[in-house]
Amino acid sequence: MVSSSSGIGRRKYAIALLAASMLVPATAHAADERESVDDRLDRLEAMIVALQQQMAGQQAGAAQSEAVSQLSTAVAETRAQNEALAQQQAETEARVAQVEKDSTNGFRVGDTTIKIGGYAKMDAKSIRTSGGQLPGDSVGRDFLIPSLIPVGGSSSDWDTHFHARQSRFIISTATPVGDKSIGSHLELDFLVTAGGDQRVSNSYTPRMRQAFITYDGWTFGQAWSNFQNVAALPDSVDFVGTMPGTVFVRQPMIRYKSKSGFSVSVENPETAITTSTGGRILPADDKLPDITARYDGKGFTVAAIVRQLTASDAVLPNGSDSAFGYGLSISGKVPIGSGGDDFRFMGTVGEGLGRYLGANIVNDAAIDASGNLDPIATYSGFAAFRHVWSPKARSTIAGSYFKADNPVLLTSGAPTDEVWNILGNIIYSPVPKLDLGLEYMYAERTNEAGLDGNLQQVQVMAKYSF
Repeated sequence: MVSSSSGIGRRKYAIALLAASMLVPATAHAADERESVDDRLDRLEAMIVALQQQMAGQQAGAAQSEAVSQLSTAVAETRAQNEALAQQQAETEARVAQVEKDSTNGFRVGDTTIKIGGYAKMDAKSIRTSGGQLPGDSVGRDFLIPSLIPVGGSSSDWDTHFHARQSRFIISTATPVGDKSIGSHLELDFLVTAGGDQRVSNSYTPRMRQAFITYDGWTFGQAWSNFQNVAALPDSVDFVGTMPGTVFVRQPMIRYKSKSGFSVSVENPETAITTSTGGRILPADDKLPDITARYDGKGFTVAAIVRQLTASDAVLPNGSDSAFGYGLSISGKVPIGSGGDDFRFMGTVGEGLGRYLGANIVNDAAIDASGNLDPIATYSGFAAFRHVWSPKARSTIAGSYFKADNPVLLTSGAPTDEVWNILGNIIYSPVPKLDLGLEYMYAERTNEAGLDGNLQQVQVMAKYSF
């Protein structure tokens, strides 16, 4: 049946209305609106095709055919404009993403990307000890050092101490070399250094914490020992928190780590010897580097170490001697549930490991009756549970323990026999990278003579990372 001219006119009018409603300027639409326009353009093109098929069997005038042709051309042009806008927006989003990435990942000088980071931290703490008072200039007032907990003396009153010495500055670089990259890392802070006293300026000398070069799995320089798993350390307000049970050493090394998680290193050797009066000797005549091997699995790390302890006839009464030290450490960080909770742990056992544990709680060896080195056995570990209360608040409870098997007849009763501590905290982050923390800690040390003393510490911190 042939349509009347009025029917064709009505159809032309309807198509015009539909086109007017659909041909909205593409620049007024976001990504989701463009998708809606694309859908409507698809439907309009389908209608045009159907209309052209219908008109092919009808007696349509030239004007009607031209109108449909123009409408089809307009739809094609609108689709092209829409696609061009989508491409332009994609390019803009890519540029914005690159700017955001560059702002996070540092800035470039030539081919080298330079990153600056670190944090500013203020610690305010009150400390009370039962076995004697910590001296006013003791580093044990800045953070827990197990061997410095006083024993055998009288109880002290609470002592309040503020400091910002843990504040840290880091600069690192990365430069592409072929399909690889060579990097560097330099890190400074102000702990355990000399400088101004607390009367006027509190001006402390910066110190080098880490300084190393990386290339294709290799590390050259001073870094955390390959025997230590830093990732397992608990989320504490105190500098380390579980120091009695922690492997804790930074030193120069050469290390290689494969992509499969295995790593080996040769590290700076240094033998620490306990004298017959409980003192410490550093012979400084080591022959072989300390050797470590490590495997990082999913949620756990296993590390081993072998050492040669050495002392010359300048230290030993009957000529030079050497002995082997060794150790095994298992540590990890295991997620619990899906809310961010985790369990962290470390257990370490061995002989001749003294300076690797708890900031050198005991020494590596003693001098036996024959004038030879006698490696000291040690056992240590910690466990910590972190609970995330909300995106802005988290808490950790933790405990650690250390035990040494000192040969008392050779070292006197002064060295540490055992030390342990517990802590609990809450850390609140009102905005990203700002942490406000409150922590209570109790620690106790006993020496080989049976003298003991405890330390209680209430600490508040404010820390901003950049």
